[in-house]
Amino acid sequence: MVEWTFFLHSLSVLLLRLFLLRTSAAAEGPAFTFMNNCRWTVWPGILSGAGRDQLSTTGFELPSGSLRSIEAPAGWSGRLWARTGCVFEASGGGSCATADCGTGEVECRGKGAAPPATLAEFTLGGGAGEKDFYDVSLVDGYNLPMVVQGGGGKCATTGCAEDVNARCPAELRVGEGAAAACRSACDAFGRPEFCCSGEFASPAACRPTAYSELFKTACPKSYSYAFDDATSIFTCAGAGEFTVIFCPDATTSSSKSPANPRTSPTTTGDVTVESDAWLASLVADSGSERNSALPSMLPSMAFPFFVLLHFVA
Repeated sequence: MVEWTFFLHSLSVLLLRLFLLRTSAAAEGPAFTFMNNCRWTVWPGILSGAGRDQLSTTGFELPSGSLRSIEAPAGWSGRLWARTGCVFEASGGGSCATADCGTGEVECRGKGAAPPATLAEFTLGGGAGEKDFYDVSLVDGYNLPMVVQGGGGKCATTGCAEDVNARCPAELRVGEGAAAACRSACDAFGRPEFCCSGEFASPAACRPTAYSELFKTACPKSYSYAFDDATSIFTCAGAGEFTVIFCPDATTSSSKSPANPRTSPTTTGDVTVESDAWLASLVADSGSERNSALPSMLPSMAFPFFVLLHFVA
């Protein structure tokens, strides 16, 4: 009888531990692994969405050829990007040539990237198989190539692998000589038709322009303007990990550093399509789910944080 009681007690303890492990895993959400394939150091920045906790770091140095993983809780939303040409003093103060967050420090502490900046944007599911939403956006311009890969769950790769700086028109170019970054038309000119604001603040009124088409041609899976949802938003469940790769293919970039004379250049990579965000349901393509983000799902999922940012950036 004593042995049987001991067995039942041990079994209950084991089951409790398994339950706690499952609960903990569901609460943690995916990890973000940052990989720097550029031939120069970058300084990733992280901005959490409104009402979301900051991650364990909001900015860090990532030397060429290195990687770093950051845990994110389930339900997290926010933006990730890479700063270039940064100089930080030990006594405080400093800045970056592109995508600076304005704190004067390596940590961004709740501050976003100054345009132009290539952005990776995420709204993670709350666990229990809920879908993650993600995209790479050029709505705030472009400063370097970036792709996002999902670690599982049939998550498609997306991003902008092309060296857009090499084809950036003079009126959008930032920096001397080889383009350090390429501004969006909204940032450069501030006109409502480029910013999808005022009378152009709807999908019907705000259409692609010659400038947004330049970005879309170079990077067809990335957001090129605020209402570029149909081929730009991706979803999957069970990613486990997202890998954010800066300069995914160093063979196609310029041999010059975009902004920092002490370092070196840019790159590219292979991209796969996934989805639509809130237009009608689309059929599955290449083993990846296409998402139909119907209005009925928005209360439980929350309106994706990065879509709101397209209008307030």
